[in-house]
Amino acid sequence: MNERREILRSFEENKDYINKRVSEGIEKSRKGNLSLKILDKSGKPISNANVEINQVSHEFKYGANIFMLDEFECEEKNALYRERFKEICNIATLPFYWKDLEPTEGKPRFEKSSERVYRRPALDLCIEYCKENGIEPKEHCLVYDTWMPDWLDKNDLPLIKEKYEERIRILAERYREHIPVWEVTNETLYIRKDGSALYYSPDLIEWSFKCAEKYLPSNRLLINDAHLNIWTVFNGNRSQYYMQIERAIRNGARIDGIGMQFHMFFRREHEKLSTGRFYDPIHLYKVMDRYADFGVPLSITEMTIPAYSKDSEDEEIQAEIMKWLYSIWFGHSAMEAIIYWNLVDGYAAFAPQGDMTAGENYYHGGLMRFDMTPKPAFYMIKDLFDKQWHTKEEKLTDEEGNVGFRGFFGEYEININGKEKRRISLAKDKENRFDIILK
Repeated sequence: MNERREILRSFEENKDYINKRVSEGIEKSRKGNLSLKILDKSGKPISNANVEINQVSHEFKYGANIFMLDEFECEEKNALYRERFKEICNIATLPFYWKDLEPTEGKPRFEKSSERVYRRPALDLCIEYCKENGIEPKEHCLVYDTWMPDWLDKNDLPLIKEKYEERIRILAERYREHIPVWEVTNETLYIRKDGSALYYSPDLIEWSFKCAEKYLPSNRLLINDAHLNIWTVFNGNRSQYYMQIERAIRNGARIDGIGMQFHMFFRREHEKLSTGRFYDPIHLYKVMDRYADFGVPLSITEMTIPAYSKDSEDEEIQAEIMKWLYSIWFGHSAMEAIIYWNLVDGYAAFAPQGDMTAGENYYHGGLMRFDMTPKPAFYMIKDLFDKQWHTKEEKLTDEEGNVGFRGFFGEYEININGKEKRRISLAKDKENRFDIILK
């Protein structure tokens, strides 16, 4: 038996508590009632009409970064990536890393024809793919000290702020109509020795959000930070990340959502010791419940669960861990999105392609293997959102032409008498009553 299975113990020991919270949370926060009235062309109700109800998309967001779009070494893999991505993603994180987006000052890589940079597909290409496949693009990230361009003097605070504002203005003008959610700051809680003048500026968060709000007044603005600063070092409302957000809001920052990373980048021999709090469901709920006090949605913005190898049992354990976590997060009323990080093994950061001993490749944390075959974790996500958390019913209208159902929030295709189809949306906090007039 694989010794790694021991890390599932906390989930299994608390399964009754988890299942209760998940089922209650789903009924309260992920599902709603929808009422239809079927009418003929003259406005007369149609009784006994056969109504097929089939969910075609989720309001809840789940996806991955799209950093490998058309980035593979052959067209066959590029095509498979395009197909597989849309199978299990309705949101995609786009690479706005400043250093790679604008390696030469004044020459940003927006257009599809831009010079290629590995794991940084041109933004216009990403937007095009998302639009063609009904996927919501998400920006990552506006102010990230680690990825400032080499041509910018990191010690000149007035210049940094001037250039950052120019960057935000240009990005907003080009993409604000296409991207609803923008990460404003990222990983500002790391202790760094080589940070810029802005990184050490006391108004880093407040200035960044006010600048973003200036150019993105109608878009949602998120703060984002790393897993250790959220899940491990947690002390209720005295937690570092919590207090940072609290102070920023008090000082006028408009924070519309809270991003929470969940990368399990721990070596295999340290996994049991290092993942204790991350795989403790009681602790996970404590963290989410506390951050929910801010009254804005939470998002799992970056997630990696290692398999550590191609061994079948290791891959099954990866899928089991993820199923517990996805269920916990989907069932929490404050959570609005789960974004996995790398879709494919062997193409992660800080490693040569295919070298499974280096960088983030070491973890075998993808949902597909290097040869593009899906792992159990891939099929697990597909099963959850396409089957378990999916609404499909068939009903007859009553004498007044009415029919109703309760389902997961999202888009639906309604087929009446096998002849006429309509698209409707079952949305949270909406009345969800529709009259359908047949042709």
